[in-house]
Amino acid sequence: MPNSSWTRIAAGPYGGVVTHPAVLADRLASGLLSFPVTHFDADLRFDEARYREHLAWQAGFDVAGLFAAGGTGEGFSLTPAEVDRVVRVAVDEVGDRVPVIAPATGATATAVAQARAAEAAGASGVLLFPPYLTEASQRGLVGHVDAVCRATGLGVVVYNRANAVLGDAAVAELVDRNPNLIGLKDGVGDVERLTRTYARVGDRLVYIGGLPTAETFALPLLQLGVSTYSSALFNFVPEFALRFHAAVRAQDRVAVYRMLVDFVIPYVDLRDRARGYAVSIVKAGLTAVGRDGGRVRPPLSDLTDDERARLGELVRRVA
Repeated sequence: MPNSSWTRIAAGPYGGVVTHPAVLADRLASGLLSFPVTHFDADLRFDEARYREHLAWQAGFDVAGLFAAGGTGEGFSLTPAEVDRVVRVAVDEVGDRVPVIAPATGATATAVAQARAAEAAGASGVLLFPPYLTEASQRGLVGHVDAVCRATGLGVVVYNRANAVLGDAAVAELVDRNPNLIGLKDGVGDVERLTRTYARVGDRLVYIGGLPTAETFALPLLQLGVSTYSSALFNFVPEFALRFHAAVRAQDRVAVYRMLVDFVIPYVDLRDRARGYAVSIVKAGLTAVGRDGGRVRPPLSDLTDDERARLGELVRRVA
């Protein structure tokens, strides 16, 4: 069923229409999440019209949140001005129907500025990505998250991956200090770390699966408190992605493994043919269902013609 309007609370300190963090947390925990691709034209410039069309289509399904300019949205290839524009377009197009979560990326000062810009744009929350390039201690990462949480009244979800993996003690410290820290998106899949974090913090946070092609890990991670996940597949086979999510939540192992064997695992095999294909294959999937995903920007590369043909055969099984 398509989404109807959802509860939003007006007028944050920077002007936009914002959502109370607790309201956002409940909404994100309620269903499947997705990272829409960002469309580019033939010259690899942001294609607003096609992006709007895609967002409107996505918001017509029962999705709990859309993360603009994220990983699948090639946020790493966008300029700061483009990130702001993409977020504003997303809020304008679908913000009254589904929460739009904006990125905060790079150095701490940059992430703080982007969090404030997201609030001014009327986004519903912020996904805090790892700081750019450098390694950091747990104390340094806590300072990074603290700074972003203090900079905004929006709910903040921390993306735990790469050079910014928080331990359970650090997460507990951050939760105690920051009421608007509402979620932890896991991009590592470390069972012990997840177990320790959930044991210490419990349901104070929403735990979101964030590994590539999250469907592969969704059922086992559910037992660790990871109650939802971001689905790249939702971009081009939303009905399949929703059926899969429903089977995971029902713990229907037979249905989950049937869909893994029929589609997800062959899809992952194709995705793993080249680095960066986790994004490229999603845009190719959109094209395969007749919705023109277009090209990726460098440093990513597009699928070959043969790989596109193989993907098309897979998609026809479930679309």
